[in-house]
Amino acid sequence: MTIDCTSHAAALLALDLGTTTGWALCAPGSPITHGSVSFKPQRFEGGGMRYLRFRRWLTELKATVDAPQGLGAVYFEEVRRHLGVDAAHAYGGFLATLTAWCEHHQIPYQGVPVATIKRHATGSGAAGKSVVIAAMRERGYPVSDDNEADALAILHWALAQQDGERGHG
Repeated sequence: MTIDCTSHAAALLALDLGTTTGWALCAPGSPITHGSVSFKPQRFEGGGMRYLRFRRWLTELKATVDAPQGLGAVYFEEVRRHLGVDAAHAYGGFLATLTAWCEHHQIPYQGVPVATIKRHATGSGAAGKSVVIAAMRERGYPVSDDNEADALAILHWALAQQDGERGHG
């Protein structure tokens, strides 16, 4: 069950932040596009270059949005616990880069707790990666990894929230 984005005036972007960042974009008049992109540090580059590449990628993605109100909001997975120090540091760098970029472009942004995303996608806030991947595949998305599946799950949650607000307004 894929979602038609034509009822939205502005595009929505959902991100699963990390060295491999999952993304999903819902732009008016277009089907949902999605994927994952690697920001793995390159040989001989400084520690901040991955964040500069991430910022450039965000700007390039924003430039592809052909919507009356442009990119209307960014939603991201709000992680509160990491299994390793390196993952926590990388996430913090991506989060800082994303929020500064959104502030610069005056784009609203919102973090969504992991359990909320999983509960919406699968019915269980404790669902594993394979269950989220399966849930997105059942909705008709040929996802390649858990990052892409998480981004799609975030986007579906965000669209449900917006549709709920319109229904009660």
